[in-house]
Amino acid sequence: MTTNVLEVQAIHTFIGQFHILEGVSVSVPKGGITVLLGRNGAGKTTTLRSIMGLTPPSQGSILLDGESLVGRRPYTIAQMGVGYVPEHRAIFRELSVRENLVIAQRQRGDLERRLDFIFELFPDLKRLYHLPGGNLSGGQQQMLAVARALVPDNRLLLIDEPSEGLAPVIIEHLIAAIRKLAAQATVLLVEQNFRVASLLADRYVIIDDGQSVATGAMQDLRQDEQLVQKYLGVA
Repeated sequence: MTTNVLEVQAIHTFIGQFHILEGVSVSVPKGGITVLLGRNGAGKTTTLRSIMGLTPPSQGSILLDGESLVGRRPYTIAQMGVGYVPEHRAIFRELSVRENLVIAQRQRGDLERRLDFIFELFPDLKRLYHLPGGNLSGGQQQMLAVARALVPDNRLLLIDEPSEGLAPVIIEHLIAAIRKLAAQATVLLVEQNFRVASLLADRYVIIDDGQSVATGAMQDLRQDEQLVQKYLGVA
């Protein structure tokens, strides 16, 4: 029997007066990678932000290993073991790579314990360790954003659009790195690039117009051209 790390049930989320999520449900089994798919504006990023407490839902439930996240502050959710890699990276450009990683510590010594693993995933960061984040390329900044979420001992990683705007060679590196880190933490991923999603994910949830409309094994979705065309517009 598979244990779900995360259970999102029928959440509704407003941003101002706009009703963005109108009944999204997501089950994330322990281990491996689940991806949220859907067209731009479907509600994928808002789903991650709702889980993280940044745009709290007005209805529905969110359970992390059976504990409710609804009503908790984002820093409390982070302390419970949820790492968040936001869209557009959001690194501190003036701080060095090292300083970006140090401030991600939840407890003193987190970085020291995880540094070898981070450098194994992202060798470029070892070479750039003392450079300001703003000096890094877009791909290197994305690596740093993911690495920052790996510093604490997180059981769930929420990663939003990791391949956006990156060159194909960097995307391939990122795919390999996310596969490796999924051996240590469960991943819930938002990814617009269907090829990247299909290479990475074990399971998928499609969100359309603020509602979850399909879910299942990624290997089945790869063969369902009608479903992919209907909701993702991919031939």
